[in-house]
Amino acid sequence: MDLFSQAWTALRAAVAGLPDEDFGRPSGCTGWLVRDLVCHLVIDAQDVLITLATPAGAEPTRTAVTYWEVSAERPTGEDPLDALTVRLAAAYEDPGLLKFHLDDVGSAAGRAARLADPAARVGTRDQVLTVADYLSAYVLEWTLHHLDLVAHLPSAPRPPAQTLAAARAMLEEIAGVAFPASLSDPDALLTGTGRRAPTDAEKAALGGLAAGIPLFLG
Repeated sequence: MDLFSQAWTALRAAVAGLPDEDFGRPSGCTGWLVRDLVCHLVIDAQDVLITLATPAGAEPTRTAVTYWEVSAERPTGEDPLDALTVRLAAAYEDPGLLKFHLDDVGSAAGRAARLADPAARVGTRDQVLTVADYLSAYVLEWTLHHLDLVAHLPSAPRPPAQTLAAARAMLEEIAGVAFPASLSDPDALLTGTGRRAPTDAEKAALGGLAAGIPLFLG
């Protein structure tokens, strides 16, 4: 729960501190500008609110690790929701409105997470998770998107070290392997999820593991 709050607070603060001109710059999500990514975060925050308000009586069917749908195929960008996100982001026009909406809905999602019972069960995507597992999955989501946000913004604040380490550990569980210690947490996350190609030195460090990455998470 603390890591969720830490990751989400840091990401929202990074968005809040962006000058308007940065919203038109590329993000680390292929084909998305920063404004598109921030609009996606608004939708994510809505999903958190909906899920935390959707109790489930059945036994959990997923954990924080198995929550993710893993694919070896890079997303094409043709998903209807991705296209809708881009249109919604463009409709804001004023970056200040997008910042306000993220702060408004995002703050509510953060409060709901702090108030939720970690042992309670919730339903999402036709699956059941404990609140603790659901919020833990979002530590990976927020941390990856924080890296996406700052990919081309060198002066923007980076994700907290604690959430980077936790996200790396979760990605390693998903992959079933440990990345070499020579890779920093951001580098392990970026190369492991296909956000950038590994350098020659990283390929050498990865060895046989390189054949199993990247993993595309959905």
